[in-house]
Amino acid sequence: MLLFISVLYTVPIVFSKYMSTENTKFATPKACEIWIKVEGQAEKIPLETYITGVVAAEMPVSFEKEALKAQAIAARTYALKSTNYGKKAIVPTVTRQVFYNEEQRKANWASDFPGNERKIVEAVQETKGQVLLYQNELITAMFHSTSNGKTESAYGYSGNDIPYLQTVDSSSDRSSPKFTALKEWTLAEWNTLWPIQWQPADFNRLQFIYNDSERVERIQLGTHVWTGREVRTLLQIPSTDFTLSYNSANEKVQVYTKGYGHGVGMSQYGAEAMAKIGKTATDILMHYYQGTEIKMLDTCLK
Repeated sequence: MLLFISVLYTVPIVFSKYMSTENTKFATPKACEIWIKVEGQAEKIPLETYITGVVAAEMPVSFEKEALKAQAIAARTYALKSTNYGKKAIVPTVTRQVFYNEEQRKANWASDFPGNERKIVEAVQETKGQVLLYQNELITAMFHSTSNGKTESAYGYSGNDIPYLQTVDSSSDRSSPKFTALKEWTLAEWNTLWPIQWQPADFNRLQFIYNDSERVERIQLGTHVWTGREVRTLLQIPSTDFTLSYNSANEKVQVYTKGYGHGVGMSQYGAEAMAKIGKTATDILMHYYQGTEIKMLDTCLK
């Protein structure tokens, strides 16, 4: 199903030193083509065909074309960096990028396939060969569904500072249907998840430490400490902006979250909100990946 985020719960994001682009030119594209090997697909796929399948899987087709174009550029950049320009395979899951082949798109869209396919293909073709660069190197173009009103920085997420993955405003995400969520457990169910046994009074003793994007950096209960990411993974909740409480009225543990996804990079619902007020794909990408530039990739790699 369409989850529209690159990563949900556990994310092996590569926040390493930027990949070298030696022998790579960014200019007018030539006739050469990059092919992407997608795990589970029998044959390699031309880059732009692959990006069509990613945009169709990662973003609602109902979104504005400029948001879809921003997604195409981010997805293309992410794919090229992750695969080293097609030299390595990529998994079609939320740990990298979800990909739907043509048969999957036909099954998902049914009678709406022709119109939906045309819209996605146009967004991809209108950005053909465009990638995001920072200091002339491909960026790690992370994206997610919905922020908590601010994006998460690379440092806040992983402890590694990356200049173009900083916290920026995304307050329009509050209108996203994925902005808030509530999940409940009985105390017995809750205690099966943790290495300690909680009592109702423990929820009043919890200490929360937040980072600059107002997400939970860690929680502490007595001598026990967990990071926000550890809690998110343990509880399988949408984000690290959460509260924990015990409702004595219904005798349930309640976890209330804001945002959907890791929060790093482009917010997809934020991109849609910007597109709706007339912002272009370039405007969107420059907001979420500050200090970067969009250039055309010469696909004739040597």
